[in-house]
Amino acid sequence: MLQIYPAIIHEEDGYWIEFPDLEGCQTCGTSLEETMELAQEALGLYLVSLAEHDQPIPAPSSIGEISVKDGHATYVSTDMNIYRRDTRAVKKMLSIPAWLAKEAEANNISLSKVLQDALKEQLHLA
Repeated sequence: MLQIYPAIIHEEDGYWIEFPDLEGCQTCGTSLEETMELAQEALGLYLVSLAEHDQPIPAPSSIGEISVKDGHATYVSTDMNIYRRDTRAVKKMLSIPAWLAKEAEANNISLSKVLQDALKEQLHLA
């Protein structure tokens, strides 16, 4: 699930980024490229942690609402699915009509993959 949040990037002996909407979410790096990469990771891990602890995920502010005294406002995007920790497969029992199972098997269609793809689409996680 792609998330985009405004951030403030600062330059002091390298770079550091903070997310005004997410208290305590920040990171730093020696180059701009490294800092932006680490910002995506920090944002993803922060949001996944909120979700895994059943805490609400704050809505991102508009970049125009961000007050910048020292630094520059930018957007940082991240895919939360990359940072989800419990990715183990679990078995679930399901029922489908026999003729449909036969057709899927004849066409080498993985029911597990179809179900995963459909769930991601229904949950807007794709």
